Amino acid sequence: MEVVNTHEAKTHLSRLIEDVQSGREIIIARAGKPVARLVRYEPDMPKRPLGIARGQVTIHETFDDPLPPDVAQAFGDTSS
Repeated sequence: MEVVNTHEAKTHLSRLIEDVQSGREIIIARAGKPVARLVRYEPDMPKRPLGIARGQVTIHETFDDPLPPDVAQAFGDTSS
C-alpha cells in the first residue's frame, strides 16, 4: 500500500490510476495523515433470483446424446 500526499496525487493521478487498475491500493494523505483511499472500482453485480425462468425452458431427453458424425466433424471432432 503506497501513501502519497495530495500534491503528488494531483501531479501523478494518471500513474496512480494505472497502479490501482493493476490491483494496488493508494492512500492519499494531507499533512501526513491519511484522508482517502484510492482503490479499483468493482461494479455491484445485481443478484439474479433463482428460478426466474422456471417453466419457460425445457431440456429434451436426448440433450446429452452424441452428435451425428457430420455435425461432430463440423465442430472439429476427429475421433471418427
